[in-house]
Amino acid sequence: MSNLSIKPLADRVIVEPAQAEEKTAFGIIIPDTAKEKPQKGTIVAVGNGKKDEPITVKVGDSVLYGKYSGTEITIDGKDYLIMRESDIFAVL
Repeated sequence: MSNLSIKPLADRVIVEPAQAEEKTAFGIIIPDTAKEKPQKGTIVAVGNGKKDEPITVKVGDSVLYGKYSGTEITIDGKDYLIMRESDIFAVL
């Protein structure tokens, strides 16, 4: 896991999105313009949670999230998503 210089607040988490698929199952190469936005990633930082709602995910968890969830941010040249824990659908 990476050491980020940023810590999310409350019930927010920072997710490193998985790489978009480069090829189809049949070996066809997908051009950059046709790649779909990934809907899974790895949690790299978590907030402290709300007073009455503790955080249930932890750093290192692989998660599934909504297609348009979170806000894209760039930290030290890498792209991440910052989102609320409620935007996460499942832990893999």
